[in-house]
Parts: sequence; C-alpha cells; structure tokens
Amino acid sequence: MKHFEDGNWLKYQPYDRFLYFIALKVDRYKILSATIEKLGLNSLVVSIEDSRHFFIFPAGQKSPRINNGIFPFRGESPYLFCAHYDRVQGSPGANDNSIAVYQLLDVAITLSQRRTSNWIILFTDHEEIKSGESFEKQGSYALAQKLKSWGLEKSKIYNFDACGTGDVFTVSTTTDHILKNSDQANILNVRSGILNLRDHALQTANSLRMEKVLLAPTPFSDDVGFLRAGLPSQTITMLPSKEAKKYEDLLRGYPDFADLIITGKIKAFAERSRLPETWNNINNEGDTFSRLTPQFYENIVSFMMELIK
Repeated sequence: MKHFEDGNWLKYQPYDRFLYFIALKVDRYKILSATIEKLGLNSLVVSIEDSRHFFIFPAGQKSPRINNGIFPFRGESPYLFCAHYDRVQGSPGANDNSIAVYQLLDVAITLSQRRTSNWIILFTDHEEIKSGESFEKQGSYALAQKLKSWGLEKSKIYNFDACGTGDVFTVSTTTDHILKNSDQANILNVRSGILNLRDHALQTANSLRMEKVLLAPTPFSDDVGFLRAGLPSQTITMLPSKEAKKYEDLLRGYPDFADLIITGKIKAFAERSRLPETWNNINNEGDTFSRLTPQFYENIVSFMMELIK
C-alpha cells in the first residue's frame, strides 16, 4: 500500500488528519466527525445514554430509521469492525486507540470504492472507564443492547485496539478468562460465537502468511462490554516481537498473571512492570506518536480487508 511504502504516510488520506486527532487539547469527536465528512463516507452518529458512536455504512446504503426499528442488515450477519475513539485524559492516545481509528477509516475508503457491502465500521465512545467502575459503564455495553434490538445480534464483531506498535498479530483471549469465572447465562451463550470469530481471524492471518501470531490475554477493551451484554466479539492488537516473546514466556510460567490483567488488580502489584512495555505506555503520557511503527501498518490493514472476503 502506497501509504506506508514511501515512509511518509501522514500525507495520505485519512492519515493527514492524524496529528490533529492526538493533540492534547482538542475535541476528538469534532475532529473525527469533520474527517469522516471530508472523506465523503456514508455515516451516522448515534447517541446512546452519554455516549456518541459513529457508524459508517457501505456507499449507497440507506441511512437507518432507528426510531422505527429499521436498521441496515437487520437479521443478517455483516462484519462489524470497531475501534474506540475516546482516550484517557492527559494521554495523546496515539496507539490507544487513535491509530486503529484511522486504519479503519483507511479500510472504509477502500471498501466504499470497491462497493463491498457486507460491513459496518463503528467508532465507539466511552471504552475507557474510571477506576472502580464496572464494565457495564462501558459505552459498548449499552451499545450492544441496542445492536440486539436493531436485529444485529448475528454481526461478526471484530474490535481493533492498540494496533499501531509492533509486528506480532495478537489475538486476545481475555474473554476466555471472563467466561471461565462466570455463571451468567447470557455470557456463557456467546462462547461458541467467540471461538468462531477467533478461528476465522486465525485462518485469515494464515491465508496472509502472517508468521508472527500470538494468542494471549490482553488489557480489556470494548469486547468486555459486548460480552457483558451477551454479544460475542474478538479483539485484535499488535505487539513488538521482543515484547511478545517475553510476555509469552511470562504467561507460560505464571498463568495466573492473566487474571491480574483482567481484574485490574495488576495496578496494585509490582507485576505491572512485567507487562509488555507497549501496554505500560498506554493510558498515560507515554502513548506518543514516536512509539508508533508505521512500517507494520500494512499487516493490520491487509488483515481487515482480507477478513471480509
């Protein structure tokens, strides 16, 4: 892809707006809205409780009449690609999760040009929750309930988070650990759906001959809110090779480490320093542009495109 081959990816749409998006004192909602409009994408903003979510539909798709319960793909199983656009206050949020938003905008442009029609791209709000808040406070929790009421419960939901640093394609198993410790029927019923999504992700990575693939628990993302509401989803992220290898070795010798990540208890332990450096630099001032590795963006963008085929 020409965006990344010449090393000057910031001059190409949509990435030419990226540096504005990660500036500290900006209204990210307004910048994202203006960017989507500039790109001419078929979009809609849906407000649910205190969150504003962006939907992007295939070119030519009629806008949904939400009040009448009429939504595109009702009763069908489109691919629903998600990335949260909010960030922790005080963080540039370059990797978490600005770059995944722009990678999905890149994909939306190409899919719209090709007239591909089996997808929805969704930028979610309020993925980041405050310490002590339950996952039901995530924007994706209330959103999932709406998606079900709109007849989109069969959607194949893939969540992209922190996809801007590293070359190891990391498929999250976080929901496995939540399922292991839950007896709630609506959560347990999504197990097979998650496994199907994961199998398809791994098959897609294999078809693209991605040799660096890791299955491992990752920090929580919108997948947890979806799961709590009874919708299966699969999170994809990226890690640098050295960090991924060290993390894999850690999990092999310390399997309970995964539970510390998922429960958030790791914040109170010295073990936090044993997390991959990439994850220790999200949700704070360390999540800067300089830590991004654009030479590997093509891996994740190509994966998104191939997943839909």
